Amino acid sequence: MTGNQTSSASHESPAAEAPPVGPAATSKRRVLIVEDNETARKQIQVFLETDPALLVDTAANGSDALKALSDRPYSVIVTDLKMPRVDGLQLLEEVQKRRLPADVIITTGFGTIDHAVQAMRLGAADFLTKPINLEHLRIVVQRALRERALQDEVTALREQLHAQYKFHNILSKSPRMHDVFELISHVAQTISTVLIFGETGTGKELVARAVHESSPRRNAPFVAVNCAALPESLLESELFGHEKGAFTSAVGQRKGRFEMAHGGTIFLDEVGEIPLSMQAKLLRVLQDRRFERVGGTQTIEVDVRVVAATNRDLLRLAKEGKFREDLYYRLNVVKIDLPPLHERPEDVHLLATHFVQKFSPLGAPPKTIAPEAMELLLQHRWPGNIRELENAVERACVTSRDDVIRPENLPAEILKPSRPRYQLPVDLKRPLTEQLAELTAAFEERYLRRALKRTRGHIGRTAHLTGLSRRTITDKIALYQIDKSEFKQE
Repeated sequence: MTGNQTSSASHESPAAEAPPVGPAATSKRRVLIVEDNETARKQIQVFLETDPALLVDTAANGSDALKALSDRPYSVIVTDLKMPRVDGLQLLEEVQKRRLPADVIITTGFGTIDHAVQAMRLGAADFLTKPINLEHLRIVVQRALRERALQDEVTALREQLHAQYKFHNILSKSPRMHDVFELISHVAQTISTVLIFGETGTGKELVARAVHESSPRRNAPFVAVNCAALPESLLESELFGHEKGAFTSAVGQRKGRFEMAHGGTIFLDEVGEIPLSMQAKLLRVLQDRRFERVGGTQTIEVDVRVVAATNRDLLRLAKEGKFREDLYYRLNVVKIDLPPLHERPEDVHLLATHFVQKFSPLGAPPKTIAPEAMELLLQHRWPGNIRELENAVERACVTSRDDVIRPENLPAEILKPSRPRYQLPVDLKRPLTEQLAELTAAFEERYLRRALKRTRGHIGRTAHLTGLSRRTITDKIALYQIDKSEFKQE
């Protein structure tokens, strides 16, 4: 909207034209009245503005309302059902599509049960028939504002929790992963080559991107190459490019991935799958940062940061003659070891909750995971790591028929008994006391969740069951970010 244009929403009261500034302004909530009847629109606005905590704007139709929603946030929208061009249901659908944090109340003089059912199915907070009882409308608006305030608080707490455990799109509560985050922060400021080692599905590309985004090269290209997905005949051309006529299908000159990454970072995923014939050429590039395109004679120099990843033991492959030892040491300047998910049990709940929010239906509140379903997730060994967990949660979100994910919504391999439940990881590179503290915390959280499930979230009964004080139970619930309400639903 340009400077000489005005908003399509009408601000017909002084309160709307000059909202207070400073701390008092933050307590006010904004309501939008969408009504094509000017008399009714003005009447509702004047009545609701008797509440000093509200700022009330108006729009004469759905189109003007959409423009107003683009200009500023609203907590509640009261809209007529029948309007020209964009009606109330279409406005409601657009609010849900945009994921706007606003509750929508539908009003109509042509109310039918079908209309009400459709509106509520689309996510309306309420459905009122005309003539509108203004006192009843005030009650409905206040109820919607209270519920919206609670939802905003929950959203803010979730964002705060995610921010606390988030590092460049990587979520983790694990001290081992936080050590990885610290290492990434240090190595990102250098130009050293990085080798990421981890099982399939542990998020090696996310770590590579974090290295790039934490570095001074963050505004330059990040180019990823899956070395295992390219046949040997194409890998050299893909990495280094080719000249016109270099081979039958080379109809023109083509830049390779190293050239594309100039000034930035190239990520060589599954680097252990590169054929021996290509490893010597890659070694030269790592040493000299120069190469020739396939079929070319001109030497091309590049300034590029190399990050490689593998799930294979490259040193063992080198001893077997399947990987060049000199290339291994050239890649392994700084090594980042990613622990598998079964060694990060404290992350299962955090990641599962994140994926539920990601895969819940558009416009609907995130589903919740029933305690018995969460217990199954915590018990599973996760051989496919984070990728397997993400797929399991996506399936659960799709198959659950309501807003709760239950055991029957989980994949069969999670439901059936697996290997022994407690196979404690041992890492001789880290102090025993540190690992014991992590294992104790993971067990304590699972124990507390099991106890809360038994008592349906009752603090007093949980304290009696566990032999702990009410204060200790409350402190540990806060420590592990446990939502008691999920157990009260059982």
